Amino acid sequence: MTDTEPDVPASRDAVAAPRRHRGWIAVLVLAVGYVLDQLTKRWVETTMVEGQVIDVLAPLLRWHFIRNPGAAFSIGEEHTWVFTLIQAGVAVFVAVLLFRVRSTAWALALGGLLGGVLGNLTDRLLRPPGFGVGHVVDFVALPNFAIFNVADSLIVCSMAGIVLLMFTGRRLDGTRESADAPAPRPAEPPAGA
Repeated sequence: MTDTEPDVPASRDAVAAPRRHRGWIAVLVLAVGYVLDQLTKRWVETTMVEGQVIDVLAPLLRWHFIRNPGAAFSIGEEHTWVFTLIQAGVAVFVAVLLFRVRSTAWALALGGLLGGVLGNLTDRLLRPPGFGVGHVVDFVALPNFAIFNVADSLIVCSMAGIVLLMFTGRRLDGTRESADAPAPRPAEPPAGA
């Protein structure tokens, strides 16, 4: 290869391998988060009665079993179906984004976000009182804070990661925005100077 020949990948497989690798990271995070969320909710439903409080590390951590028809802090309890539609839309959007991910950090963040969204969406679709209006099982209680679950934790942590990635200029493909920005032009002296 001479200095004038452009660098060309040996094959499409060489380019696709990193993308598949990142995809498996996202799927692994999604699957572990989703299964952990559903197992803990099932455990709470089978070992506690609704409204029951169990001290874990009092006064810092308690299990407090509630069913939440609304969003965070029980906002919008009368409009459960709206949250179902929003969560379904977010799940589709994130799933589509995952096909473009070539960054490990983005794969972790989007996989966690999708796992959390699907965890709570499963509750909305399959738990009482009915399809699309099911109540989310929440049980983690901290002092002077909302009661939440594993899916909520995944969503919050993933969104914090996404904000950080965006703030630092990291793109889905792993590049940084600052590296692509054109160099600033030097200021021209005023006319007549």
